[in-house]
Amino acid sequence: MLSACELLDLIQFLVFLLLLAVFTLERGFFIGKLCKFRFKGFDSTIFMPGLVNYGGDEDLLPSGALYSNLMDSSIILSLGPHLDVYYPPRKRSRISAPFVFRERAEQKMQYSIEVLPDECLFEIFRRLPRRQERSACALVSKRWLLLQSSLRRAEICSNKPSPSLKLSGQDNSSKVGNDHSSDSNGGGEINSAIHNEKEEFENDGGYLTRCLEGKKATDIRLAAIAVGTYSRGGLGKLLIRGSNATRGVTNFGLSAIARGCPSLRVLSLWNVPYISDEGLSEIANGCHSLEKLDLCQCPLISDKGLLSIAEKCPNLTDLTIDSCFKIGNEGLQAIGCCCPNLRSISIKDCQLVGDQGVASLVSSASTVLTKIKIQAINITDVSLAVIGHYGNAVTDLSLISLQNVSERGFWVLGNAVGLQKLKSFTVTSCHGVTDLGLEAVGKGCPNLRKLILHRCSFLSDNGLKAFSRLAVSLESLHLEECNRITQCGVLGALSNCGTKLKSLALVKCSGIRATVLGLSALTPCKSLRSLTIRNCPGFGSAGLAIVGKLCPNLQTVDFSGLCGATDSGLLLLLESCESGLINVNLGGCINISDAVVLTMARKHGNTLKHLSLDGCRKITDQSLVALGDSCSLLIDLDISKCAVTDMGIAALACAKQLNLRILSLSGCSLLSDKSMPFLHNLGQSLVGLNLQHCSLISRKAVELLEEQSWRCDILF
Repeated sequence: MLSACELLDLIQFLVFLLLLAVFTLERGFFIGKLCKFRFKGFDSTIFMPGLVNYGGDEDLLPSGALYSNLMDSSIILSLGPHLDVYYPPRKRSRISAPFVFRERAEQKMQYSIEVLPDECLFEIFRRLPRRQERSACALVSKRWLLLQSSLRRAEICSNKPSPSLKLSGQDNSSKVGNDHSSDSNGGGEINSAIHNEKEEFENDGGYLTRCLEGKKATDIRLAAIAVGTYSRGGLGKLLIRGSNATRGVTNFGLSAIARGCPSLRVLSLWNVPYISDEGLSEIANGCHSLEKLDLCQCPLISDKGLLSIAEKCPNLTDLTIDSCFKIGNEGLQAIGCCCPNLRSISIKDCQLVGDQGVASLVSSASTVLTKIKIQAINITDVSLAVIGHYGNAVTDLSLISLQNVSERGFWVLGNAVGLQKLKSFTVTSCHGVTDLGLEAVGKGCPNLRKLILHRCSFLSDNGLKAFSRLAVSLESLHLEECNRITQCGVLGALSNCGTKLKSLALVKCSGIRATVLGLSALTPCKSLRSLTIRNCPGFGSAGLAIVGKLCPNLQTVDFSGLCGATDSGLLLLLESCESGLINVNLGGCINISDAVVLTMARKHGNTLKHLSLDGCRKITDQSLVALGDSCSLLIDLDISKCAVTDMGIAALACAKQLNLRILSLSGCSLLSDKSMPFLHNLGQSLVGLNLQHCSLISRKAVELLEEQSWRCDILF
């Protein structure tokens, strides 16, 4: 009989031999496949932990791990009378335990710098001395790019590069996206964002400019900009128009710009719904040189963001706020107090802004503020009174859609006599503009040179005449949809501004009607050079004849959409013009004929450069012959939808002195392929040709013309 000790040794030896045979034949095979054999009541599963963790031949040696485990007395703790082996219960081995198949694990294990934490990589990146090395590292993965974008310029070591730090080669771009294959954007976006920076940057005002629109507006591209502009002096101007639908610009991207571009001077954010006060505060903390800030449709930005800008960016000169519903009086007050160099403000559609914010801003920056634009906000006459009193340096003032401002506000604006330097004044959709208010403005603004009035429905002829008498420096007057203004008021204004007025525009003024006036009571306006009467149906030939007598020195006329204009009125105006017309637009004057063009060519052929006859259906080849013979300076001709034929084009082509640059023949239904050789002759000088909606011209003929006249841009 064997003793218990001898029997235990024998069992251990037999099990060892069995295991050796199994692993020799089925090396690396999971022992669970062989599963549960019995040796005199002995269950082999007691050795599963050792078998599963078998790591190779060396483990089977007496000095190996398995042998030592088998000899370990802790494995076999007690022996019963039936020689059963007892094994203490253990948890299932984990894949991270040191008992996995060592040979296979070593094959899968790859040693990489990616195992380093962000803190270590950060320290490595900040010690790379050259931009090329940092750009190459940024191409490796999104993680490396974002780590570099978190570097501030002050944190980058300026030591000279050493051979040990120099990167071997510049082929890291091939690794883009490999280290972080799970990144949603992939390496392509990182690669293009880095490599295209040099091509997409522009130089505007001596500093780098970058504009991101739509799908290109992402945090990754902003990070690439922050990393890629370091060696070129940093980004100076950043414009973001819209946002990527799935990966839009957030505070993270703006923070990267703040850290990497401390020289940023212009920031424009349009329709960026994910940027909040946090991102704007980062800009304020990192970009102390900011001069221009434009915020449009930024619903998450509030007074808190403006307070940060006011405290950290004292050099701010231009501020534009449009449709930012969380910005109110507090932010504007802070800007006024902390930004002494503020020169231009524009506030539109911000419902929380009222008299307190505007008045505080204007009064605080009264000595340098030159441009003010206020639109659709809840201000009253108080704000206009403050502007009129403190606007000592204001030269450009625009008031648009101010429903709570009354006649008193405009009266105080003019009588406060603070707008002595005002040169341009624009008013749109303000019911407070009346005859009394406009007269006060004319009196209180002696240097006013340009007045634009849109949809001022309470202004009449009396106010326009009174204003024209007082505004002694007025050079440009634009009236649009002012329906109480009649022809009498317009001619009276022309007569009163006889020495200064250079430009007059009347657009969609339905109140203008033909009126018989004595010319002896009117003073000629010899200074007027440009006259626009567009889409005013009541202005006819009689009015044109009177205007021609009052304004003998016209050079630019735009009578587009005047259906009432006929040959008689236009002929008198053309004969009255003594200086020679340069730009003429008669588009939509359906009642004029060749007689007008013949007179124009004879009288003004030596000066005419731009002529539009779009929609003048009575114009024929006879007009083209006259233009080709007499208008040697003509460079832009539009005869769309006219009754010209191939013979008229031939006449233009035969003109030796004609040097046309742009020719529009859109909708000329009588032109055919026969005109192609003549257009080819004109193509020697043409850079633009419009052949759209010419039904008798074939595509094949146009393609041949394109081959022959490759310098000309042809629309068909």
